[in-house]
Amino acid sequence: MIRVLATITRSEESNNWTMEKRFGPFGIGGWLLLVVVAASMVVLPLMLPPLPPPPLMLLLFPVGIMAALMFLAFSPAEAVVGNVVVHSV
Repeated sequence: MIRVLATITRSEESNNWTMEKRFGPFGIGGWLLLVVVAASMVVLPLMLPPLPPPPLMLLLFPVGIMAALMFLAFSPAEAVVGNVVVHSV
């Protein structure tokens, strides 16, 4: 009886291993979603009319975010105020 259960467990483990090897970390649903998104990115620009360019303020928004991130990245992490060292969190 124990030998049969061990055989069933091994066969289930090997079946799971082959499924994991075949599809990687994604299941069939994940691969299907990736294929549908990729196909829509190829087909939809051909079907939809061209859009007007966005306003300049909207184009400068990511540039402002990048400038703020660069400022925070290169600003000092510690500041000395008198005899007290202030750490930023």
